Amino acid sequence: MRDMRLDSRFDGLIAWHSLFHLTPDDQQIVLETCMRLAAEEAVLMFTAGPDRRETLGRFCGQPLYHASLAFEKYRVILAGGGFQIIAYEIDDQSCGGATVYMARRNGG
Repeated sequence: MRDMRLDSRFDGLIAWHSLFHLTPDDQQIVLETCMRLAAEEAVLMFTAGPDRRETLGRFCGQPLYHASLAFEKYRVILAGGGFQIIAYEIDDQSCGGATVYMARRNGG
């Protein structure tokens, strides 16, 4: 995710239950990469935590890192690439309690 080297443009990009396993700095890099790969009016969806935090959980007995940024930080990063958050759901139980973000690149 941190090192995608593609020349294509996409109408939709998804980082589902993946982005929040990166450090906050790496999340910004990946979001900037996704925005670079986005076509005009593309939609970007990703999952995060409910607020800014870093935590170490467990999965199958192994440590599992999670990090999230605050809503405002995601908004600023996305706005820098011409995206606007058009919907988000905090603690969405249909996807394991993650916060779901949907953003769209402003046309033109």
